[in-house]
Amino acid sequence: MKLLFIADPLQSFKIYKDTTFAMMREAQRRGHTLAVCEPQDISWQRGSKVTSRVQDITLTGDATEWYDARPERRAALADFDAVLMRKDPPFDSEYFYATHLLEQAERDGAKVFNKPRALRDHPEKLAIMEFPQFIGPTLVTRDAEDIKRFHGEHQDIILKPLDGMGGMGIFRVGPDGLNLGSITETLNRNGAQSVMVQKFLPEIVEGDKRVLIIGGKPVPFCLARIPQGSEVRGNLAAGGKGVARPLSTRDWEIGNALGPVLQERGLLLAGVDVIGDCVTEINVTSPTCFQEIFDQTGCDVAHLFIDALEAAMVAARL
Repeated sequence: MKLLFIADPLQSFKIYKDTTFAMMREAQRRGHTLAVCEPQDISWQRGSKVTSRVQDITLTGDATEWYDARPERRAALADFDAVLMRKDPPFDSEYFYATHLLEQAERDGAKVFNKPRALRDHPEKLAIMEFPQFIGPTLVTRDAEDIKRFHGEHQDIILKPLDGMGGMGIFRVGPDGLNLGSITETLNRNGAQSVMVQKFLPEIVEGDKRVLIIGGKPVPFCLARIPQGSEVRGNLAAGGKGVARPLSTRDWEIGNALGPVLQERGLLLAGVDVIGDCVTEINVTSPTCFQEIFDQTGCDVAHLFIDALEAAMVAARL
């Protein structure tokens, strides 16, 4: 297959842990060819298909000069067997516009994973609203009084922006309510912006688990991101320690319930974040943790992913 990866600049990859790199490596091992571009390289003109400036690359196996790239060329996205949208968040206006361009590419005949409409329809914080049976006490609001009432009921709470990533902008307010007002003003911009508020889950000390769903099925191991020191955030980007573990009975229950729903909507890969028994987020833009799980358990997540991609392409041709 000819694969196009839409991603961040290759120069920014940390290949010892990068999930997109792991996908590329497994795809090349199977004989698939690789090309890359960035979202800003994609364009459309009336009367033409959606195209992009792309570079064909080959992985070298070297830790430093890890790829060889051919000169840029322009190609229609529909000319590739599969297009993989792996641009990291934030999900800003340009990401949003990119999903529309990718949806137009689908009309041209391109096969895009994850499906552009599904990316738009599943904001990573708000997607949990559809599955209340698996989440803890949660509030989404702009209203400072709503937040005060929620804190009064639950005493120990977490506040976070809906467009945050990597643990950015997450605050914990305990029973004393210290700084609740100023934190609320910072996050809701005096009522102009919605905020997610959740009851603090003490099980975070055991880790914020990333349960990966590939082709509608849970990967047997998750990565528990464990906060370090006095930090409340387990995100790896915020200094959390990643520890791979087998899925618990509850993790399997969550994965088996959400997996078929997400797959049906065109989400070949999703990362469900679980603290204790509760889902806190559903990541669909650029889920990670493939290499950390493989390094610690031997479970080859990239192999499972390319299996699912190949199966999806076979199904698309039927």
